[in-house]
Amino acid sequence: MTMAAIGVLCFLVFSAGIHVVSSVTDPGDLAVLRSLKDQWQNTPPSWGKTDDACGTPWEGVTCENSRVTGLVLSTMGLVGELTGDIGDLTELKSLDLSFNRGLTGTLTPRLGDLKSLNILILSGCEFSGNIPNELGNLAELSFLALNTNYFTGGIPPSLGNLSKLYWLDLADNQLTGSLPVSAATTPGLDLLKKAKHL
Repeated sequence: MTMAAIGVLCFLVFSAGIHVVSSVTDPGDLAVLRSLKDQWQNTPPSWGKTDDACGTPWEGVTCENSRVTGLVLSTMGLVGELTGDIGDLTELKSLDLSFNRGLTGTLTPRLGDLKSLNILILSGCEFSGNIPNELGNLAELSFLALNTNYFTGGIPPSLGNLSKLYWLDLADNQLTGSLPVSAATTPGLDLLKKAKHL
């Protein structure tokens, strides 16, 4: 093989390597982040500057193996709603949108699709409506803070399914009714054996 051919081969390998590095974010996850950027006002300036939220990190976004695993945007002044698109971030482990008073509307039931979610913090926003029953599907959840919003209705009995939960804060809302207690066919908060803060 001639030196020129080796040079061309090295260039092609190097170029291919650069291409891989420049687009490491899972396309589906990137589509969700773009959708959120379009729906929210006041997203961080780094959002959308590149097409790679993981390789050239967007502020508040953490990744593992090209998948978005963390979305931590506390006190950013975000304005908008939390729509069903969020449910497509299937590897998300941590979601913290706390103290963004401009986040309003009801919580999407698609939050229940985030099967890897370990931490969910939506404190100090202006979410309203019922707490979705689907949050009871988050089997890995250990920290749930929905305090200081405008949630109404009862506490979903399905939260009793969250066997790994050690922190549950629903204070300072407009919730009504009694605390759900388990029965033969329904879960209740008494099943949260690991809870230290309730």
